[in-house]
Amino acid sequence: MVTDLGEGKPRKVQLPPKLRQMLSKALDDVEGFWGEIAGELHWFESWDKVYKEEEYPFFKWFVGGKTNISYNCLDYQVLEKNRGDKAAIIWESAETGESRVLTYGQLLHEVERFAAALKVLGVRKGDRVTLCMPMVPEAAIAMLATTRIGAIHSVVFAGFGYGAVAGRVVDAGSKVLITADVGYRRGKVVNLKEIVDKALETPNEVQKVIVLKRGEAEPPMKEGRDMYWEEALDKGKGVTADVVPMESNELSFILHTSGTTAKPKGTVQTHGGYQVHIYAMGKWVYGLKDTDVWWCLSDIGWIVGHSYVVYAPLLFGCSTVMYEGTPDYPEPDILWKLVEKNKVTKMWLSPTLVRALMRHGDEWPEKHDLSKIKLVVCAGEVLNPPVWEWLQKTVLKDRVPVIDHMWQTESSGPMVGYPYGIAMFPIKPGSAGIPLPGIEGDVVDEKGRSLPPGKEGIFVCRSPFPGLTQTLWGADERYAEEYWNQIPNCYYTGDAAKKDGDGYIWFIARADEVLKIAGHRIGTVEIESAFISHPAVVEAAVTGEPDPLRGEVASAFVVLKKGYKPSDELRGELKKTIRDILGPIVVLGRIGFVNKIPKTRSGKIMRRLVKAIVTGQPLGDYSTIEDETAIDEIKKALEGRKEGP
Repeated sequence: MVTDLGEGKPRKVQLPPKLRQMLSKALDDVEGFWGEIAGELHWFESWDKVYKEEEYPFFKWFVGGKTNISYNCLDYQVLEKNRGDKAAIIWESAETGESRVLTYGQLLHEVERFAAALKVLGVRKGDRVTLCMPMVPEAAIAMLATTRIGAIHSVVFAGFGYGAVAGRVVDAGSKVLITADVGYRRGKVVNLKEIVDKALETPNEVQKVIVLKRGEAEPPMKEGRDMYWEEALDKGKGVTADVVPMESNELSFILHTSGTTAKPKGTVQTHGGYQVHIYAMGKWVYGLKDTDVWWCLSDIGWIVGHSYVVYAPLLFGCSTVMYEGTPDYPEPDILWKLVEKNKVTKMWLSPTLVRALMRHGDEWPEKHDLSKIKLVVCAGEVLNPPVWEWLQKTVLKDRVPVIDHMWQTESSGPMVGYPYGIAMFPIKPGSAGIPLPGIEGDVVDEKGRSLPPGKEGIFVCRSPFPGLTQTLWGADERYAEEYWNQIPNCYYTGDAAKKDGDGYIWFIARADEVLKIAGHRIGTVEIESAFISHPAVVEAAVTGEPDPLRGEVASAFVVLKKGYKPSDELRGELKKTIRDILGPIVVLGRIGFVNKIPKTRSGKIMRRLVKAIVTGQPLGDYSTIEDETAIDEIKKALEGRKEGP
């Protein structure tokens, strides 16, 4: 099943006939291809046209079709598929030790109740509702209730500071905000309501704030504006909240993602195209079935949490595990313990999370029965080969596939991957796979010309697909400029990549994170993977540092595994490792040993922030950072000596 065919060696991998057929149909008959998979979902009224191009670069999907994503997740499952008594959400909190199961019938009932409360509070079709919630079932209930009545939710990650919350609330123009009094992180209380109150000091359009009470102390409540969750439900008693059929291109949600400017970008998703895309990719990439116990380790504040914690699993009628906690608290085996307890069949993990588990050693997963697992998928950053090997061989004993894949907030679901649900082909560790059926992906130069194997360029999509954001909230011009006018007639992902002779895509770095050392270009991810291949290193962050001779050199900050200590000898070993693997073109400026590196709460290495620290530039907005003490770690490492070439 697993073959390492290095990126520089074009050996012909024969794709399975069924997959080849699907890839061809997706190119030759776009309407027939997407129309067929869309037909597996419920529509109140069928569409007039599958795909419609408007003035460049805008487009629509399933034009004229009427559907509702919340209905398809719940009412349809209960009324048409008789899944009312089946577990829909399995909630596990490592923070409080609580567990809770909501069946499809119970979840539908709670969503109807909360939707009625929203209606009484004046929420109507097209109105925006902001959620700033911990990972609790009520967060999913609020999302599904909002889309049920045709309103638009805007989920803001509950780990943000008040400034990031304020900016997103104001941009969405939300009428109602839903939050909790507190959240918990690694045993500490996070006063969420206080953060929200501070955010709402910025002028905004919020009229009502609904607070889910979890802690014992009374949170600050503003009279006339704030009410508890139960109070809101009481107001909705006796009110029916029927499903509102939505035209396919009407919005289901806004989700902000960080941009290069201070103002975050509000990506948008519709009721029609979005659910078709996440359903299709759930079927083709993850092989989701109603018999699965699916555990996607993400937060509802991110697109992964929207698509594959909440919406897609429910569209399939499977049980979705919703987890409050971090991967190694209160014990390093908490994840494996819950996998065994809930008989999890498929998992979605980030490479950062896997590296965190690696750091604790091999003995923890070995304590648990992982035999029910059929598939593990990773995304968020490149799955470095040593990390893949640990999960594939050490943890899962080569019994089931561990597959990498790639997508973005803007794409709402997978773009590049190994389509486990269609047919598998050889895995190449370090590659995200191939452009998936319906994704016309390519690696091109700045003029949009396709590049030959081994040549570095930008990964683009030559045509839209149903899950691609149709614009940015209130910013059509910015959308056109940032995504469609960078390279002619291509959707610009911003990811540097190359393809090999078999068509596999190898992502190198974000386009603005590629280093140029004495005229040689190399991606930060490639250098980081080389560091992690050394047995002492569990994680690395690489950035460029100005050099008068070479223009730029690579500076690295590495986290060591347990049992290893920083030393000049180890530093020398690491330099030799990089030289042996990547050659003398990679000139290292410094190697700093740190206990942690700056990462977002979704697990992405904040290389721009590291670069700003290294080069003495302003740090800018780093409100998405997981742990601010990681900044001090980098600064301390910089105080150490600089390594020569």
